[in-house]
Amino acid sequence: MKAFRISGRFRMGHGWQTFAKEVAAADEAGAKERLLSVLGSQHGVARKYIQIHEVTEVPAAELRDHAVRYAVEGKA
Repeated sequence: MKAFRISGRFRMGHGWQTFAKEVAAADEAGAKERLLSVLGSQHGVARKYIQIHEVTEVPAAELRDHAVRYAVEGKA
């Protein structure tokens, strides 16, 4: 499992909201899919209203999200 930090923006109401989210996935395509799934379920946003600007692989030592760190390392 690898960790990725994904940044971009999604439509919220009549404006756009920026985001930066960390996800754990096997590869970059899996990370994008996971992000689309999470933002869609948490915010009720259709995939066509989510724009991904950057996907960066992040070393485990630099992770901020504890759940992602646990998924990558297998420990807290």
